Amino acid sequence: MSLLVKAMPTGEAIVKVTPQTAHWKHVGFEARRLAAGQRTEITLPSDREGCLVVLTGSVDVSVGEHAWENLGGRMSVFEDRSPHAIYAPPSSVFKILATTDAEFAIASAPASGRLDVRLLAPESMKRSVRGTGSNTRYVCDILPETEPAESLLVVEVLTPAGHSSSYPPHKHDTDALPEESVLEETYYHRIDPPQGFAFQRVYTDTRDIDESMAVGNHDVVMVPRGYHPVVMPHGYRGYYLNVMAGPRREWHFRNDPAHEWMIAR
Repeated sequence: MSLLVKAMPTGEAIVKVTPQTAHWKHVGFEARRLAAGQRTEITLPSDREGCLVVLTGSVDVSVGEHAWENLGGRMSVFEDRSPHAIYAPPSSVFKILATTDAEFAIASAPASGRLDVRLLAPESMKRSVRGTGSNTRYVCDILPETEPAESLLVVEVLTPAGHSSSYPPHKHDTDALPEESVLEETYYHRIDPPQGFAFQRVYTDTRDIDESMAVGNHDVVMVPRGYHPVVMPHGYRGYYLNVMAGPRREWHFRNDPAHEWMIAR
């Protein structure tokens, strides 16, 4: 099975990954697009929490008795600003009205329903710079370990043209806390300009998984286990929205020993 999920070029549904289609247990992901004035609803399963991320455009959103107007506002995911997001417990129904052309994502993962609906405001999200030189990238923590959730971890990353990201190659597929945790992961890619592409490789120590992909705008790469670096070609910037979840809500990773030398360089 290929780890690359290609995007649909037209229609509301852009791309969708479920535990059933991915043949794993934890992460669910979908991205949708709406024209201005369009409405849609998304119902979370009775055993899965969700995080809606407004990627571009503006939307009105209600979840039960909670309602928010004009969330979002970015015209591009490459703008230097954080998104609006909403956390919701199992069985919640997102009712969404696009007030401009809009794109949004829904991440989901197992949960029992211990937490309430809440807005994740852009000003609450930590922004940071990771790496140096041509390994520099820009990170926004949307739903990190420091924010309440039962399983979900959500982050977005901007990678400049010609730079590497998720690099040196690292993995999180072994229950060896505190050194490493088990987390499934999806990468939702956006490319600027949109006709470009990124390269992503997913591989394990034993090479029972070893897949290298040319990833287009709006495509998803699934990472069930193994290392998963990303490289942007000259001339094209990359964005990806990461969703992670596993048996424990902790992100600890191990770098590929063959490439860890560059950290101390």
